[in-house]
Amino acid sequence: MAVGPIPPYADNVAHPVGPSLTHVLRFDNRFVRELPGDPDSAVRPRQVHRALYSRVRPTPVADPRLVAWSSEVAALLGLDDELVADPMFVEVFAGNQLLDGMEPYAANYGGHQFGQWAGQLGDGRAITLGEVVTSKLHTVSSLNDLRPQFHRWELQLKGAGLTPYSRHADGRAVLRSSIREFLCSEAMHHLRVPTTRALSLVATGESVMRDMFYDGRPKPEPGAVVCRVAPSFIRFGNFELPASRRDVGLLEQLVTFTIDRDFPELVSATASASDPSVRAEWFAQVAERTARMVADWMRVGFVHGVMNTDNMSILGLTIDYGPYGWIDNFDLEWTPNTTDAGMRRYRFGQQAQIAYWNLARFAEAILPLFPSPDLLHTGLERYVAAYDAATREYVGGKLGLREAGDDDIDLIQSLYHWMQATEVDMTIFFRRLIEFDESTKMPTATDGGPPAFCADAFYDAAKANDHISELRDWLERYAARLRTDGSDPADRRIRMSAANPVYVLRNYLAQEAIDRSEQGDDRGIHELLDVMRRPYDVQPGRERFAARRPDWARDRAGCSMLSCSS
Repeated sequence: MAVGPIPPYADNVAHPVGPSLTHVLRFDNRFVRELPGDPDSAVRPRQVHRALYSRVRPTPVADPRLVAWSSEVAALLGLDDELVADPMFVEVFAGNQLLDGMEPYAANYGGHQFGQWAGQLGDGRAITLGEVVTSKLHTVSSLNDLRPQFHRWELQLKGAGLTPYSRHADGRAVLRSSIREFLCSEAMHHLRVPTTRALSLVATGESVMRDMFYDGRPKPEPGAVVCRVAPSFIRFGNFELPASRRDVGLLEQLVTFTIDRDFPELVSATASASDPSVRAEWFAQVAERTARMVADWMRVGFVHGVMNTDNMSILGLTIDYGPYGWIDNFDLEWTPNTTDAGMRRYRFGQQAQIAYWNLARFAEAILPLFPSPDLLHTGLERYVAAYDAATREYVGGKLGLREAGDDDIDLIQSLYHWMQATEVDMTIFFRRLIEFDESTKMPTATDGGPPAFCADAFYDAAKANDHISELRDWLERYAARLRTDGSDPADRRIRMSAANPVYVLRNYLAQEAIDRSEQGDDRGIHELLDVMRRPYDVQPGRERFAARRPDWARDRAGCSMLSCSS
């Protein structure tokens, strides 16, 4: 995210004892500098009015240990291996030390949870350390004129201790959920899905009591802290809370700030963040980004699990990884969240509709700042159009078509109907579909199963045989469509390989890494992180990471559905 003019600072390359974290991480904390904060410094749970954040320090931990870190995110922040290896790194990103320039706080926001207004929520176990501004030289003209381009990154610790918004909780996070968030943040980035990132995963050396199954039997689990990184952690719920309290002045401050800081391209010498047209375009861009994000979820088979409005980023980033999951056997009705098991509000096939519903709640919140609701209706229409365009793009990619039209949407919907009935692995089937061509022998009822190119994608051989005629009919339609598309087979395979990953962060793979880490072996985390760096490339020797979910993982906790408990 580009930022505006920033204050001068000392360079970070000419220090007699080498650069340190303090030298490299340069903070420009606009959120706390420009917006009203809570005058009460107490950490006790309470309702906080007329303020968008509360200043709070992370609670130190007993014995921090760096479990894993992302070299790519470190590079974004200007950190190299030597700085990560410095003992100060783990102290800072465990919450034990603050660097010069850090101004930690917990944000105050509300939200709709499972369709119901929940009132004030806030950062109950997340503490933002500050906003790091980085620079990178880039060419700005044909004359090779190199100038610095500035970017802003918020650093946020999850599991860092109590805040005024912790309510009855302890502000901590357990190792298992922290591993899942760390790995998923980076896996999603490499899958080309808009997401927050993760810099580090630190074990605290302390135990946290959790009732994972909500059955009245809590037990101690190892604790951990993740450092999350994003240009902004502002979410729909930040605007909903002041709107619910009819605090229009505070709402207007936040809208103006968000446009100025996070959408600076909308502001010019003749158009300010207070102009209705600028605000309307801002909302429309939030809608478009949200549409593209959800379309990418559908492309790779990701289910967020908790699409509450307080978990929706104004930048269209996947945020707050809780009980998420990847589709193994294709199922539009599946949700990874045990809390949602009955209603299935956040099921795979309904994510686009939920995102629209959430945007409508966001629009209601900011409506007092608009002269007419028509400007916001236009933004919602932009969501529909953007989602339709993004869907056509990913359908074209998944099927290898140069361009997807209405008939192609119907084509893939027919495939989804067959996949739903057949219990076929979504990731494996689409990757195997790359191997299909017009010469592929069509399956028949007497062939004894599906064609060889996708035989390893099925969880239930009987179901595959029962629906073999539907697969044959669909493949014949697909072959005819490929002929009309006229693509070179090699080009088609390139398009499909870029849209259909080999590897996704299946729940059981994450659980295997968690099990090993809880026994003191972190190598599973490191290997899984490395695999997910190249999810579209076949990686010899790592076939097990691309295999179907094993039978033992079908109903095991952590491998199928998960609770909201961390």
